[in-house]
Amino acid sequence: MPFINFPAREINCKLVYYGPGLGGKTANLQWIYDHTGTNQKGKMVSLATETDRTLFFDFLPLDLGTVRGFRTRFHLYTVPGQVFYEASRRLILKGADGVVFVADSQEERLDANLETIDNLKEHLKDHNLNFDTIPYALQLNKRDLPNAMPLPELTKQLQIKGEPVIEAVAIEGKGIFDTLKEVAKLVLAELKKNS
Repeated sequence: MPFINFPAREINCKLVYYGPGLGGKTANLQWIYDHTGTNQKGKMVSLATETDRTLFFDFLPLDLGTVRGFRTRFHLYTVPGQVFYEASRRLILKGADGVVFVADSQEERLDANLETIDNLKEHLKDHNLNFDTIPYALQLNKRDLPNAMPLPELTKQLQIKGEPVIEAVAIEGKGIFDTLKEVAKLVLAELKKNS
């Protein structure tokens, strides 16, 4: 459920980037942060563990319009990809208004993608969030690698509910803002529907 800041006339929405370890979640947030104007973003917070990082920052995209006269501020989070950070992954999903699943396109990572999607569904359920209705976009990352699965095959394996599918190469910034715009549009449509 979005948090409404009446004095600032802002609706605060939480977007969570979810996916298997080393799939590109951190690269997504880092790219968005590095390529967003200083006056549009807050400070990036990085919680580092031995093998993974969780990132968080908020920003105010100026080109997405308003909902009933309120600007929309997005709070972007990544979850740690490693399975042994299960509790952190579950906690970060609490109160999510939208989810981006960052899939690793490498053929040998297909099982990890499928397992992580199942994990996402369970964690959403733990917070009374419904996978079938939450705004959700699928990003197929690492499309530049020689062992990337063919797009139609990977899409068939991972697209679940007709969600937008965006090809990406996160370390080069390809598809990053397209992914963010797709999930933001879905979140805003949900806000307008419920307001």
